[in-house]
Amino acid sequence: MIASTKGQNGIAFANQSIDGLTSTVKFHSPGSVADAPIRNQQSKIESAPVSLSLRFPVKVIFFIFAIASLTISSSTLAQRRRPTRHAAVCGNPQVACKTSATFKAYDLPFRVGENSVIVDTVPFYAVILKSVGKSEEDCDAFVPEPERLAAQEMFPDHKVFSSRCADVEELFYENMSPKRRFMGVYAGATLADANRLLKDVQKAGKFPGAYIKRTRTGFNGT
Repeated sequence: MIASTKGQNGIAFANQSIDGLTSTVKFHSPGSVADAPIRNQQSKIESAPVSLSLRFPVKVIFFIFAIASLTISSSTLAQRRRPTRHAAVCGNPQVACKTSATFKAYDLPFRVGENSVIVDTVPFYAVILKSVGKSEEDCDAFVPEPERLAAQEMFPDHKVFSSRCADVEELFYENMSPKRRFMGVYAGATLADANRLLKDVQKAGKFPGAYIKRTRTGFNGT
């Protein structure tokens, strides 16, 4: 004889009586507590792809950001390594200067491309013929234009130029004292050229104390 009963938590008990002996067999119904571990494992398995799907975009974004950073860094480094181009000096007044800039008569002209804002020249040598002034504020002291023109007649193939106080509308000359305004003559790109011109200046006898100076010129139009 078999009698079944249902206990707590959905657990069914079957009592079987054979020849006066009673045995109890326990059955688990669907949805009972015994199924909990299985359901938990299934829940974990089903939730795993969701967790991966949430983490995946973050990794992709991080990877893209890292590649972009490396690309920008490489581009910046390439720009830093790129050689700077300096303008060529128009040192012979007998030859037209192909430039987009407008220079004053006493300037040393150089070749400037279109839409250039900040430009400097290649280094060159000049023979400094004369200098005047005592301070940076002494801007009224400079070599007068008639005197420069007279010197230009002595050296027709070499541009004679003069400086003014530092100003956005004036050219700058590197390696020159800001306290002095000078008049110089373009002497070429090499020291040998400068020495030859210095000998000619000394022979003229008009500019005692003339000396060689290596410099460059340019402007900042910002």
